[in-house]
Amino acid sequence: MREYNKLVRDGIPALIASQGKACSTRAMDNGEYIETLRLKLREEAEEYLEAEQDKQALEELADLLEVIHALAAVHGGDSVLLEQIRADKAAQRGGFSNRIMLLHAEE
Repeated sequence: MREYNKLVRDGIPALIASQGKACSTRAMDNGEYIETLRLKLREEAEEYLEAEQDKQALEELADLLEVIHALAAVHGGDSVLLEQIRADKAAQRGGFSNRIMLLHAEE
């Protein structure tokens, strides 16, 4: 058996079994889960940064969003709360759609 020791989506063990293959899994405690999600966030961000086509970039962004939703849950939130926080920040400071690059600012 090949060793992975990595966080996978919930349906992966069933997918492996449906192919007639065996696998072993275990549930992580909360601290390990958060640590592993943070590593997964970095991994997915790196995959996004390496994406060369729009379709691939969107796939990686969807993976990032899945990890972000899981992290929100472990921090006591959900996608609704996360969206509310995002919307509040956008209302106060704006988003990024105007493509503004700050060049200089007086301190």
